[in-house]
Order: sequence, then structure tokens, then C-alpha cells
Amino acid sequence: MIKLDHIPTTPPKRWTKARADQGLGQLHKELFELQNKFHADGKHALLIIIQGMDTSGKDGTIRHALMCMNPLGVHARSFQEPSLEEARHDFLWRIYPHLPAKGMIEVFNRSYYEDVLVPAVSKSIKKAEKKHRYELINSLEKHWERSDIHVLKFYLHINKEEQRANIKARKKDPAKKWKYDASDDSAARQWDRYQKAFEEVIANCSAVSWNIVPSGKPWYRNYKVAEVVRDHLQSLHLKYPT
Repeated sequence: MIKLDHIPTTPPKRWTKARADQGLGQLHKELFELQNKFHADGKHALLIIIQGMDTSGKDGTIRHALMCMNPLGVHARSFQEPSLEEARHDFLWRIYPHLPAKGMIEVFNRSYYEDVLVPAVSKSIKKAEKKHRYELINSLEKHWERSDIHVLKFYLHINKEEQRANIKARKKDPAKKWKYDASDDSAARQWDRYQKAFEEVIANCSAVSWNIVPSGKPWYRNYKVAEVVRDHLQSLHLKYPT
């Protein structure tokens, strides 16, 4: 099984912020054109899943890496703790209405993976049920891909010290303070449990592979996510209708 603490959270040494910012600018131009062609082609849908520890930069990634594209063809959805209505249904019930149609890109800030991660950390789910959810997620993601709903999964990788610094900064910055919640500190105290839960999810839900993105430096994180999305769209050999 993968060990996240063996994977760097910072960029390779050859990378600088200036290089990443310049590259991201070029990626934005390419993504805008590719997404326009993706929408016009209308043969595929794309689901982008952004997961990571608290303060790993999920909101920032969506804002800086992906929202260069036409908002008419890209939707973003954040999944928080299930509402009372959602909790009365199967854990995937709230996901289905937000799956992308052909020609559309849907971005999930957190996702159905939270319904495995959080119960695993709180130990409120039995081993057999957890295994069932892993198997169901794998089957669904393979089904979606066979149905031309492509799935790109990102785990934004930070370490414990980086999270601690991010929480501290969030408390002080007026533009970010509103995002702070006492649960941030609570989750930080359960760092090891969450890391183990993420390791299990990455290992057991791999029918569609994960992209583990070093996220200690937001400028590299944004570049890398945009690059992976660009490369995937290019691989589809999209064409405008004649």
C-alpha cells in the first residue's frame, strides 16, 4: 500500500515560482481552447475530483488551475457533510444529479470519497461495509468511463507542518478567516488517522488511477493539475463539428 509520508509535498528542485506561473499562463490559453472544442465535440463528459486534507488547497486549485475555462461548460460542486435528507439515502444518491452531461466538465470539491474517509476515521463503518463501498466505487468509475464520462482524480498532498501553517494563516487572514472552522483543528489532531484512510482509499479505489500532486507550494500545485487536465483533453483528439 502507498505511504503518503514517503512522497514529497514540494516541487522538484528545478522548479521555480516564475517558471510555474509562466507555464500556467500558457496552460490557461490551451485549456480555454480545448474546453471550447470539448463542449462543441459533445462526445465525452469529464468529472474532475479534488480530494485532500483540510487546507490542502482544493478551493484554490479550482479557482487558479481550472476556472480559465468558459463557465458555460464547467460546473463546480462542493460536497460537505450530508444533509438530513441526503443521509436518508444511499451514500451515492446525492452524487448522481451532478454527474456531467456530454460536452460538460464537472469539478467536485470533495466527493463520494468523503463517505468512506470520514466513517473510516470515526470508526463508524464496519470493515465489510467499507470494502463494499470500495468495490461499488470502482465499478461505478469503470462504468462511467465506458459511458464516456472520463474521471480525473487528484489528491492534493501536503504534510502535517504545512497544514499547521495553513490553519494558522487562515485564522489571521481576513480574506480566509471565514473559512476557518473548529473542525479544522479537530481534523488536524487526527492527522495520522486521515492519512491512513487516504492511503487505503488510494490503494483500494484504483480502477481509475489517482494523481498525487505535491501541494506544499500552491503555484506548483496549480500548474500540475492544469497540466494533467490539458494532457487528458489533448488525448481525446477532439474535433469541431463540420
